[in-house]
This record gives sequence, C-alpha cells and structure tokens, in this order.
Amino acid sequence: MQKLLEQITTEVAKAFEACEYSADFARVSISNRPDLCEYQCNGAMAAAKTYHKAPIQIANGVVEQLKENPMFLEASAVNPGFINLKLDPAYLASYLSQMSEAENLGCNPIGENKKVVIDYGGPNVAKPLHVGHLRAAIIGESLKRIYRYNGYEVIGDVHLGDWGLQMGLIIEETHRRHPELPYFDENFAGPYPEEAPFTISDLEEIYPTASKRSKEDEEFAKAAHDATVQLQQGNPGYRAIFRHILNVSVTDLKKNYARLDVDFDVWKGESDAQPYIPDMIAKMKADGLLHESQGAMVVDVAEETDTKEIPPCIIQKSDGASLYATTDLATLVEREKLYHPDEVLYVVDKRQEMHFTQVFRTARKAGIIRPETKLTFLGFGTMNGKDGKPFKTREGGVMRLEHLISDIREAVYNRIMENRTISEEEARENAGIIGLAALKYGDLSNQATKDYVFDVDRFISFEGNTGPYILYTIVRIKSILAKYRETTGAAVIPSALTAAVSDSEKDLQLQLARANDVIASACEEIAPHKLCQYIYEISNAFNKFYHETKILSEEDTARRDGWIALLALTKEVLETCIRLLGFSAPEKM
Repeated sequence: MQKLLEQITTEVAKAFEACEYSADFARVSISNRPDLCEYQCNGAMAAAKTYHKAPIQIANGVVEQLKENPMFLEASAVNPGFINLKLDPAYLASYLSQMSEAENLGCNPIGENKKVVIDYGGPNVAKPLHVGHLRAAIIGESLKRIYRYNGYEVIGDVHLGDWGLQMGLIIEETHRRHPELPYFDENFAGPYPEEAPFTISDLEEIYPTASKRSKEDEEFAKAAHDATVQLQQGNPGYRAIFRHILNVSVTDLKKNYARLDVDFDVWKGESDAQPYIPDMIAKMKADGLLHESQGAMVVDVAEETDTKEIPPCIIQKSDGASLYATTDLATLVEREKLYHPDEVLYVVDKRQEMHFTQVFRTARKAGIIRPETKLTFLGFGTMNGKDGKPFKTREGGVMRLEHLISDIREAVYNRIMENRTISEEEARENAGIIGLAALKYGDLSNQATKDYVFDVDRFISFEGNTGPYILYTIVRIKSILAKYRETTGAAVIPSALTAAVSDSEKDLQLQLARANDVIASACEEIAPHKLCQYIYEISNAFNKFYHETKILSEEDTARRDGWIALLALTKEVLETCIRLLGFSAPEKM
C-alpha cells in the first residue's frame, strides 16, 4: 500500500509537470505550521533558480492545477512561494478505511528477501543479569520485532560470554571445593554425571569468590589460567564441567529474560566461534594481513581519512591467546557460513565503539564478510540514577535485573491500590503488565545512543509521556468498543471510517495515516524512540477527540459507526506499535 505522503507527492508532481516544471521539485512534507496547513511543499523556491521565475509565480501555477484535485480540500500559495495543502476529509477517511483492511496496516515489506542477524544481550554465563544488561535486551528485542514486521528474516543471537578466564576460575574453584569429583580424575573413563555439581545460586557465589581469590593468591590464579588453557585444548573433564555451567546458566538466563518478554532465536556464545579461529588466523597470515607488534599479532586498520587514532586490531596475544576481537571476527565467520546475512546489527554499549570499528575494518580487509554485507553498530547510552551517575542500588552495588523488575511491579501495584477499582489478584496481574510497559517505554522513548535518567516515579505515572499513559489510552478504547458491542449487539466492529466533522477528529485521522511511514522509518533509522513519540502523539490526539465527542450517544448511526471504526483503527495502530516495542496492554486499568 502506498504511503499517504507518497500519494500526495505523486499528485503534486503531476501538477508541477503540468506547468512544465520537473517533478523533482514536488517534495511534500508534513507541515511545521499545523495552524496554517496539514502538508507543505517548498519546491517552488528551489525551482525558481532553475526556471528564473519568482517562487510565488511557480507556486501559483502549481496550486491552480491542484484546485480541482479531489484529494485536496484546500491548496494555496503563500509568499515567498510556499504551497500549503489540506486534505479532503472524505479522501482521508477512504485512505484510512483501506489501511484498516490492509495487512500490517499497509506497511510495505521493505526487508523482503533480506536477512539480518541482531546481536543483543551479551550476558556472561555464571553471573546474574543486572541493570547493565537491560538496555541491550530491551532495545534489541524491539528492533528484532520492528525488522520482522518490515519483512526481514531476523536471527536474534544472545551471544553469551562463555569463554576465557572466567571458566577457568569456576573450574578451579570447583576443583578446590570438590577434588573428589570425576571431572578432575585423569583416569576417569566416563560417562560424566548428567546432573551438574552446582546450582545457579552456587555459581553466582563461586565466580566472585574465585575472582577475588585469584587477585590474592598467585598459585590459585596460575591454576585457573592453566584450567582455562586445558579447557580450550579439549580436556574432557573440564569440557563436561563447561557444559554444566552453560546448561545451568542458560536455564536461569531464559527465565530472567522471559520476565522482560525478551527471547532469542539462537543461544550461541564465544565458545561456538572457537573452531573457526585457527583457519581464520591462518588465512590472515597467508594473505599478509597479520604482522607482529610487541609480540602480538595485529592487523592495521587505520585509514587516511581518520580524524582520530585507530589502533591496530590485536588478533593474537604474545602467548597465543585469543581476544574479544578474535572471537567477534570468528563469530562473523560462523554467521556468514550459517546464515549468509545481508546485515549484522550489534546492540551494545556505545563505549565499545572503538572495538567494533577495529573488528568491522578487519572483517572487511580479511574478506570475512561479503563486500555488500552491512555491519552496523548501535551503541546505546548509560542508564543513570537521579544523581546522573550509572544506576546503582542504595548500597552502591549493581542491581540485579530481577530485583529492578520486582521493584517496578511493586511500585505500580501500590499506585493501582491507591485508587482500587479491581481485585487484589487482578491488581497484581496488571502491575506486571503495566510495570513492564513502564520499564520498556521509559527506556525506548529515549534515543538509544543517549544516556537517560531512570526515574521510577516518572515512568509509572499515568499521565504524560509514559508507558502507563499509552496503556490507559488503549484500555479506554477497549472499554468504549465493548460498550458499543453491548448496546448494539453488533458482532463485528465497523471498519469504514467517515469524513471528519471536527478538527480533533481530523487531527486523529491524520496521525493514524502516518502509521506505515513511521514504522518503516523506525526500521530504516534503527530508532524505536520514533515509535514511542508517535504513539504518544496518537494518544494525545485520541484523548482530545474523546473529550470533545459524545461517541456512543450520537444519534446519527452512520456517524457513530464511523467513529467506532476510527477507534478500532486507533486501537490497532497503538497495539501494533506497543507489540513492536515489546509490551502489551491489560484489559482493564
């Protein structure tokens, strides 16, 4: 389905051509002066230089061509050469009726036949999720949904931190506590136990204890390093413990991500990339990309156009060990082999920008990806407390994600119970739904690259630009539609909108007509915050219309049914957008 702005531009282009001007000047945009018009075209000013005419002369000629066009209620030329446009209400209602009947609100599948891997999450195994994991999960999940809605095939990858010294620390600490386990018996022939020798609670205590011990005990630190090497070289007992760590951790991670309504298509980690590293490094050496620098093997990635220093990308340390860059490059090798993606999008902390600049440049120089494959870095900002510093617990520690979610749910529950109109059980259920919306909307309404202040009181407010306000608007519409069914006995909600008879009605219609454009833009610009701003504007427009209009008591049934169709479309647009943002609305509030 063609976007409304494209339809308008097509008609204005015809008018320019009818006046023997190039259609290239017929660019139409939403008016920045809604008090004067709905859409505007400033092309006459640009055309004046080409055709050596006064802009107002060109604008008057184009407007004369548009005056008989049924699309427009009004077309006017204003000095020095603006073309102001207002849509015909019947035309607008007809467009929206088509949109309500179309699949996916008439959104064109801009990602059809394209595949994208989205790398988000990035938790370390054997550690609990904390607030530092929040933004990657929320933003990545939303982008996965937005890309899919726009027709892309999407593979969401959690990309676990499951390799390196942390594994050796856990293995050695387990060895120290339980030397009798078969994993440490060189003569054990197997099979190893199916049940892990630790729980997730054990792991969450074992790792920090081992990490602290390694800083204080050189002998332990060396043993942990040796255990890491043995694991990477294939020690069967250590590989068995490693599998236990993964299974226990991933089970817990899935449970905690589920609380955020976040999931992944593949649960791969750094360990999955290890088999690709030897051949990758061998090819880099054969191609002459690698050279020695202070004992390490590096790839030079600096370019003449750089405005700041870009250090070489270290591929292999002097002791032969791999680094994050090595693993990330090998992961690209694996993704190319398994998925052949058109794009790989990384949703990570913006402080990793230099790392990914080095990785992307190395990947291209080494031919790890095809020349046409896009590598995109979306670096997100920090979630800060009210003091402007990274969010901490009252004790100054890093807050566990499950505790943060629980605190927001409790705060919402208390707010609901202040004006109790539902049962305690329903209040608890709603608090979970509304709390998640408050959390996600509070994050996503900010541009991803910017830092923001995490303010629970503001996020859970039912007024202003918040998740609960959006949900309250949806629930209000649901209530009206339910009353309509009850009073009329209608089995089907009308879908044909009628021409607007008030400014507030037309304003709501104009906002809804932007849906397919905004959803495509949120995808193309990798900008979930655009969806948040859009549904906030729709909610404001709807509530103004609602307060000015007696919908269900309207005696003209045709007009009433047109309004009901308008409400149904408003609900569909809002529910579609919040689903893309990663949350849902309750039935009552």
